[in-house]
Amino acid sequence: MGHHGSHGNPHDLAGYLAKLEDPARAEWQRPDEVVEALALLPGQTVADLGTGPAWFALRLARAVGEAGHVFAVDVEPQMLALARDRIAASGLRNLSPILALPDDPLLPAASCDLLLIANTFHHFRDGAGYLRAAARALKPDGRLVNIDFDQREPLVGPPMGQRVTRDRFLAQADAAGLTLASEPTFLPYQYFLILEKK
Repeated sequence: MGHHGSHGNPHDLAGYLAKLEDPARAEWQRPDEVVEALALLPGQTVADLGTGPAWFALRLARAVGEAGHVFAVDVEPQMLALARDRIAASGLRNLSPILALPDDPLLPAASCDLLLIANTFHHFRDGAGYLRAAARALKPDGRLVNIDFDQREPLVGPPMGQRVTRDRFLAQADAAGLTLASEPTFLPYQYFLILEKK
């Protein structure tokens, strides 16, 4: 196991990136189905919190179309540089990379229809505090989505000890003023929780 930097990203960025970009990831992450389940509309504004190499952000940008916008948020400058390079290569121009703080995504207030947190929540030191800060960026009827690994077989994903269980996440979401709206169940290793403001 490699050494991890202050935000839980390994110093061996190339190795970490290879894992994030592994083609097999699409088989279990099912990104197209995930984006479809988010039911985004053209022209909406979405944020991908913990975007890494913009793996989801680019798909979200296509879903909201040219009139929509995606904030690709990360705390790791090297990751964001990779995201920027991938955005440049994609030809899409409806994304903004945001270099955020570990405890605040630094998004405009009431700007987003949807916030996506995928495989990232376990990095946050104060989960409820981060969710409160993130929720400020939601429009009144906006949704926050968390996709993360549960306690099933550790075939993929972070070590068991780093995982945040569904119940623990929901308790922190509740403390941050968010309530479960729906829960798609098609992902093999992860929970998929769609929340809204209480």
